[in-house]
Amino acid sequence: MMELDLVKTFIEYHIDITRRVWDSIDHITEEQFLADDAYSRGSLRNLVVHLASTDRRWLAGLKNLPDVGHLKFEDYPTRAAARETFENVAKELSEYVRALTAEELTQHAENIPAPRWTVLLHLVNHGTDHRSTVLQRLTELGAPTFDQDFILWLRGKR
Repeated sequence: MMELDLVKTFIEYHIDITRRVWDSIDHITEEQFLADDAYSRGSLRNLVVHLASTDRRWLAGLKNLPDVGHLKFEDYPTRAAARETFENVAKELSEYVRALTAEELTQHAENIPAPRWTVLLHLVNHGTDHRSTVLQRLTELGAPTFDQDFILWLRGKR
């Protein structure tokens, strides 16, 4: 049971911290959000759409659904469009994890050769990587940012 609680807590952290990043993104212009950058996925828009796309795609696999493919960056021309997609994926991910049993957590999905818990922790780790890039760019643009340390988030919840 501890493993299930741990995974649920980490997914809650992943979603909550990503929402805080979105709050910081609200301090930049649409032009800054869409501006190309040579590092990683390109623009801030591309990075946050990639994050939502990755969560969405792995979640479909965990549910044994057909591959949903990656989202196309150009389908999200504004912050509002990209944030709406993030919120929809976050809601679906949260609902999935809340309904997950300890037994399901250790089982493999049909087309994923690893237990579900490993995929869910991968989403958290993947999110940390790309949020760091987003936060660095936001700092350079003068937007307010924050430390995304798990322990600081956990302390703030108490």
